[in-house]
Amino acid sequence: MKTLKDFDFKNKRVLVRCDFNVSLDEKGNILEDFRIKQTIPTIEYLMEKGAKIILMSHLGKPGGKVVENLRLTSVQEKLMEYLDVSITKADDCIGKEIEDWISQMQAGEILLLENLRFHKEEEVNDESFAKSLADFGDIFINDAFGSCYRAHASIVGIPKYLASGIGLLLEKELKILSKVLENPWRPLVVIIGGNKISTKLNLACQFLEKLEKTDHLLLGGKIANTILTAKGISLGEQLLEKEVIDLVRKIELTNPKLHLPVDGIIALENLAENYLRKGAVGTIRKEERVFDIGPETIKIFSEIIKSAKMIFWAGPMGMFEQDKFEKGTKKITESVIRNYSAFKIVGGGETIAALNKFGLLDKFDHVSTGGGAMLAFLSGGKLPGLEGLK
Repeated sequence: MKTLKDFDFKNKRVLVRCDFNVSLDEKGNILEDFRIKQTIPTIEYLMEKGAKIILMSHLGKPGGKVVENLRLTSVQEKLMEYLDVSITKADDCIGKEIEDWISQMQAGEILLLENLRFHKEEEVNDESFAKSLADFGDIFINDAFGSCYRAHASIVGIPKYLASGIGLLLEKELKILSKVLENPWRPLVVIIGGNKISTKLNLACQFLEKLEKTDHLLLGGKIANTILTAKGISLGEQLLEKEVIDLVRKIELTNPKLHLPVDGIIALENLAENYLRKGAVGTIRKEERVFDIGPETIKIFSEIIKSAKMIFWAGPMGMFEQDKFEKGTKKITESVIRNYSAFKIVGGGETIAALNKFGLLDKFDHVSTGGGAMLAFLSGGKLPGLEGLK
């Protein structure tokens, strides 16, 4: 794949696929702008090289129609704040008005197209829609790692028509995540928790079975609860799907690399306020659920984390959103950041939300902008957005 250094951008129209899919409040105000910040270096590079820059992204799930609160106006304001330049935002992402504006652009100027998902053709990878977008540019740069696992028109369609490459953010993501897969610093400690059960189980199997360089795999959250239930140790989860059961069968509890919770913070399924206890995972009753890892598990996991030279983390250890279930995730975070000698990588929306809650996100060496894309890449799957660039 080509990188920015492989192109002469002077006076060229450069289409940049960004990932500005940020969290919003009910009024459409940005709650967390991490993904916007991470794209700034690519935009600044293109400005310095004299490109005419056309930015595009999706935001939320408008379902192929215009949703006022999902317009990219707030993204435009953030970009102007960080870049300290004027940025024009189009009212749509295709049409003659945009063609006319681009024809008058000067080197270094920036145009932000409106939300791509206001058109249903984006998500179904409509060829004519992709061609309409491609007609705006001379060069296509993909800097949207978080969207690379989706076969959408702006991701896989545009490269069919334009010389294409990757931006600085996407290049950085691939370099660091490839290091985890191919040549990690050891000991490598992998921490997986949270939801997305089948995806996370696939990832756990990948680290256990195929990556011989994985030294320790620590599991928490729903993925750990699911394994313990499927193996008959705990009664904490509901009836499991066949796909999940098949994946759990691949996991050997006697594998010395695997570390599951030995205790948890337990409450009733309906989260009755007057019921909360600590207990071993084998003591959970049918009406109970585990909502966080317990103190003994925290102690065991923390000792393992101390030995790491590289740490990869995806998924919280419990329901951190509620203060009474945040301790496991918070203590594991503190253990990770206290290991000053380890290179620390974290990713996934839930994990980033937890670290933001604790004010500790900046303590990690690399924070991935991709959740599903990161998991797919590390699980050995092919990302359509990367395949299209090849």
